[in-house]
Amino acid sequence: MNIIKKTAYGFAAYIMVMPFAAGAQFTTPSGTNLPNGTVVGILTGAMNWLLIIVGILGVIGFVIAGIIYLTAAGDQEQIDKGKKAMVYAIVGVIVALAGVVIIQAVKAMLNTEGNF
Repeated sequence: MNIIKKTAYGFAAYIMVMPFAAGAQFTTPSGTNLPNGTVVGILTGAMNWLLIIVGILGVIGFVIAGIIYLTAAGDQEQIDKGKKAMVYAIVGVIVALAGVVIIQAVKAMLNTEGNF
């Protein structure tokens, strides 16, 4: 009986607090330095930064692979290593570009102001 009473009190407290918790996301207290961004905006910004980093690393990897390939001096093992590194760098850049496209598509789908 005691556990049922605790569960009922907990559920009642949850029901009473939920309207305030739901309304809190639409207002920013004045006098604070909190951003006015939405969850979708914050996640989109974070993903864009991560994709920029992945893209830069992919281009750096491609340059390093080119240097390995050019400095192989006829060593077949180094040539193969350079070719593999180039393929991996190209795949990395393609994944980063695909990520940008996916993020833009999801952002367009979640945006209630525009048409998809």
